[in-house]
Amino acid sequence: MFLNKSGRRSFFKKATLATVASVGSLELFAKDPSKKRINITKEDVILFQGDSITDAGRKKDNKDANSTSALGSGYALLATAALLKQEAGKDLKIFNRGISGNKVYQLAERWDADCLDIKPTVLSILIGVNDFWHKFNGAYAGTTEKYITDFKALLDRTKEKLPNVQLIIGEPFAVNNVKAVTDKWYPEFDEYRAAAKDIAESYGAVFIPYQSIFDKAQKTAPGAYWTGDGVHPSLAGCELMAQAWLDAVKL
Repeated sequence: MFLNKSGRRSFFKKATLATVASVGSLELFAKDPSKKRINITKEDVILFQGDSITDAGRKKDNKDANSTSALGSGYALLATAALLKQEAGKDLKIFNRGISGNKVYQLAERWDADCLDIKPTVLSILIGVNDFWHKFNGAYAGTTEKYITDFKALLDRTKEKLPNVQLIIGEPFAVNNVKAVTDKWYPEFDEYRAAAKDIAESYGAVFIPYQSIFDKAQKTAPGAYWTGDGVHPSLAGCELMAQAWLDAVKL
């Protein structure tokens, strides 16, 4: 079927609206004025911290702010790109210091150099899936209680040095029945998710409910579309996360 210019414009407009309606039906990005959000202000220093989901293959020897290679190829890069575009006049400096395989206690081991010395005004942390997952290989014997204790100690240490830092805490998430994630994860893994939410509330952090975001996304495509192994997001999954992160900030 051949379409003239007017017809093509009409076709693409309808297709775009249909796509937006499909995504919007998931209610992933709806603004809720009652929910707390982070205020992004001029010259903010924003730091993404966590494990491989945040790391996303970043170049560890590149310490520069706002650098593509230093930000990796995941949600931190996508969120940063959108934020820098939308807030071009604010002179933001955005860093990624996620490291693959990390658990909370490993964040603590490198926290001076990879957080406190950077002096972030906005700190985003996504951690917890390895605190549970790594118990399966016998190399780690953590518990939910240890996760909570370690996480609170890390945040206490952070607030002592950076009392005005604004916190974002992401919910650990997993997509069941996709490779690494099986019924064996449950119900224990849900305890880690609940703990992260409780900690966020206790420390006045903005909480990003990544699990419900991935759950809702599966109404439009199967879990394997959004994550390759049940834990690490695909490109589409990274975009889900980036959009959710951007919804957590006031622009």
